[in-house]
Amino acid sequence: MNSETISSLEEKARQLRVDIVKTLHKSQSGHTGGSLSAIDMIAALYFHVMRHNPADPKWEGRDRFVLCKGHAAPALYVALAEAGYFPKEDLMMLRRLGSHLQGHPDSKQTPGVEVCTGSLGQGLSMANGMALGLRLDGSASRVYALLGDGELQEGQVWEAAMAAAHYGLDNLCAFIDVNRLQIDGEVAKVMNVEPVADKFAAFGWQVIDIDGHDMTAIVAALEQAAAVKGKPTAIVARTVKGKGVSFFENKASYHGVAPSDEELPRALECLGEQCNL
Repeated sequence: MNSETISSLEEKARQLRVDIVKTLHKSQSGHTGGSLSAIDMIAALYFHVMRHNPADPKWEGRDRFVLCKGHAAPALYVALAEAGYFPKEDLMMLRRLGSHLQGHPDSKQTPGVEVCTGSLGQGLSMANGMALGLRLDGSASRVYALLGDGELQEGQVWEAAMAAAHYGLDNLCAFIDVNRLQIDGEVAKVMNVEPVADKFAAFGWQVIDIDGHDMTAIVAALEQAAAVKGKPTAIVARTVKGKGVSFFENKASYHGVAPSDEELPRALECLGEQCNL
């Protein structure tokens, strides 16, 4: 890991934020806040860490990614488009009837999507199954999952956490996007899930607590996770809902609201981009 690599990933994340904003504006539907909070982690995975092949999405040697908080699909879609799984022009078809880019990831429609997600609480269980299957096959591939902190309110998450530790799934690494907000307001007020790091540690996971927008910390945590043996790793990423666009940040009202015509140029300016639409 060097400064050039980190700078390149930071720029990639900035570009992906621009794509998220433009995509959501075009669709006038979708989830802005949680897509922007998660994109630094997704950028590090798809453009530095994960083994994957856009020319062969089902390549057996690939690493797997499960977007457990499936409503943040725009973050996944912009990364897949940037990586070459489908043309970037397709992003403008987000949530349109008949499009392969629906509101939640669909593995039957979208190249690069491993599994359908969006019913919160189920993603980590599916990631467990993938990790167990890969181990049975003697594969060196790894499984990465990304959960939201509001999603931790689902009991199935903790059943999956217990199972992953019980079976020693050291080929599994889960990001927890702790942006502290969900559609109904503050996570702490709806149903407090803290202390997140202590809970995963108590369930038998290796835990790494980081700033989820610090690319150096993200990459270092992923490298550390790859070296862990005998247990899964949870990277607890402290993030900002709507990160990168000042007037979206830390506002639950932008959980599932797309940028308006008036907001688009202001949002792009925040991201260092001119509006040419």
